[in-house]
Amino acid sequence: MELSTAKDAFDRVAKKQKLSFSKSHEVIHQVSHEIEQALVKIQSDEDPMFPIDQKSILTELKHKLIAIAPLKQLEGSQKELNLNLSKLPKILEKSFPDISMAYRNVDFDFHIVNQIIASHFYHQGLFDLGDCLINEAGEPEAAALRSHLLELHQILEAMRIKNIEPALKWVSTNREKLMQNGSNLELKLHQQQFVEILKRGSRADALNYVKTHLASFASSHMKEFQKLTVCIMWMGRLEKCPHSELFAPICWEKLTEELNRDFCNFIGQSLQSPLSVAIAAGIEGLPTLLKLVNVMAAKKQEWQALKQLPVPVELGKEFQFHSIFVCPVSRDQGNEENPPMLLPCFHVLCKQSIMKLSKGSSRSFKCPYCPAEASAVVCRQLYI
Repeated sequence: MELSTAKDAFDRVAKKQKLSFSKSHEVIHQVSHEIEQALVKIQSDEDPMFPIDQKSILTELKHKLIAIAPLKQLEGSQKELNLNLSKLPKILEKSFPDISMAYRNVDFDFHIVNQIIASHFYHQGLFDLGDCLINEAGEPEAAALRSHLLELHQILEAMRIKNIEPALKWVSTNREKLMQNGSNLELKLHQQQFVEILKRGSRADALNYVKTHLASFASSHMKEFQKLTVCIMWMGRLEKCPHSELFAPICWEKLTEELNRDFCNFIGQSLQSPLSVAIAAGIEGLPTLLKLVNVMAAKKQEWQALKQLPVPVELGKEFQFHSIFVCPVSRDQGNEENPPMLLPCFHVLCKQSIMKLSKGSSRSFKCPYCPAEASAVVCRQLYI
């Protein structure tokens, strides 16, 4: 839905309102100043030998006020404001049409709706609102997700101040399942902590951290391990390091995003709340649906009687979902025992196909769709 026109119209009204307000103050100040000057002249009549002609002072004040023409000035600025205000409702009506035309009466399960809304609040970190809703609506089932998302937000808050300890504690506790999901989050967390040690310039601390926390990753992630150890040689001049991308501030943002995604995947939740996705998708597809309703109304046809819409409702890639995954190699349907796995090149195969291609080991293989190489250990499980 195009909102730029409505925004421009609102901005024009706001601008005219500020100009009108400023002009009113200016006119009032002019009138007040002239009146004060006249009063000063009248009150300075202290010499009885030379009395001041108050009538001439008031006549002079009258001529000055006529010259200022306060009403004319105020009317001009107010007229422009009223003109833009009168146009705004029509623009808003056009930009925000009556969406009730596209409404289809559905018997909602209000318990599920309440749970979805509460879950959305918890996803956003609005735990007080979520708690209030489930208490007043009597939906204790919705609180089941609360503890997990509260832990997630506490970890993310710590990450924002570059404290990875809560994240490392969670990863350590759930290491086995995260590895089954193909996550290498633990390595990346230790990598970022190592980078911060390098920035502080302590070679001894950096070497000790490699021995204590990173050495165990050397066999499975040799390339990343070599990068980190090379960086030690560039301490004091990290900006010239061949792997300087590891020290970019955006690395913290990317790591936080990956942590958020892996955590939600771990607890069986989507990265975004279902409510926010549904509303965003609805806004995206609503203009097409409203246009269809208007066309069918003109033809005196009822769109709600249709089993299938006669036109496609185009949505962006972020709204493209499929409830069933079928492996393009084996043609088998994905399930918990044979889940879809994301390759580094972003193509998806089922786990059994990947194991066959890699001969059941860490042997590299070529993606069936592109020449990119991968191995089973770097493929990440996708949630079904």
